[in-house]
Amino acid sequence: MSDAIPPNKQQFLFDASEFPPLDDIPAEPSLKQIERPVCTANKAQLIMRYLRYFVFITKHGTYIDGFAGPQEERPCDTWSAKLVIESEPKWMRHFHLCDAKRSQVKLLRQMKASQAPCQYDRNIEIYEGNFNEKVEKILRSGDITEKEATFCLLDQRTFECEWVTVEKLARFKNSGTKIELFYFLANSWQERAFAAQKKTHVPAAWWGRDDWKDVRDMTRDERRDAFVERFRRDLGYRSAKAWPIFAAPNGGALMYYMIHATDHLEAPKLMSRAYHATVSPSGPFVQETLFPNPKSASSTAPDKASPLPMQQSG
Repeated sequence: MSDAIPPNKQQFLFDASEFPPLDDIPAEPSLKQIERPVCTANKAQLIMRYLRYFVFITKHGTYIDGFAGPQEERPCDTWSAKLVIESEPKWMRHFHLCDAKRSQVKLLRQMKASQAPCQYDRNIEIYEGNFNEKVEKILRSGDITEKEATFCLLDQRTFECEWVTVEKLARFKNSGTKIELFYFLANSWQERAFAAQKKTHVPAAWWGRDDWKDVRDMTRDERRDAFVERFRRDLGYRSAKAWPIFAAPNGGALMYYMIHATDHLEAPKLMSRAYHATVSPSGPFVQETLFPNPKSASSTAPDKASPLPMQQSG
């Protein structure tokens, strides 16, 4: 019995006619070029540092983490949720942490219980289960008002976060700024993941359309740019940039991209500041231009296996 979802059964939240034409999308801000790479070992520090800048501006906030357990399945210094909750100043008040694995949820509850008393009224909610199924409960919790500054981390391994979930987050607010997103897009193992995936409805739900095989066959750069474009054109974010995360402090394999989608005018600059501040001097690192001039960029598609840097869309 096939796992594929028939085309006429695929459901989408929004019709393509609702999306703005590309000509109406604001231009991306220019940012400083990457001089040294952020690697997987200090990814959590990058997230924490950005959210620290985030809360300095907002003075409040709600944090959602769809895949919140520590990846090493033990308390560690690279646990994003823990670093964010314990970051100073403690002006972010509401935390919604979800994980599908019971062992991860146990660690989340232990982390919650270990928190020192705080002068501010804060709540930490833990959800056990599939984030795609829990997201509506989180959004309807009452913490996320139209004026509430809200950030969501989608630190998936590969195909875990369905596109309809991203749509629900992006479309939840009716006014003001959208829920800000960090969306992780696998790079170095993405082709292997496609080859190993036998349940075709999984990548179809991840991409959110039936043409997911076109995404599978793209070069890595094309795939990255396709996702960035969807965040801007389909979901209407003012800015979407794909920040590269490498295997080692001196570069190495480009493991995945952290796509930062935001409506806040200052947020891309804060992200650039956080990225550069996270990196400690660790020797020379040579990288191509981060935001190449579209008019001077080569039209030749790069090798599928070649890891290239973040690129501006639009």
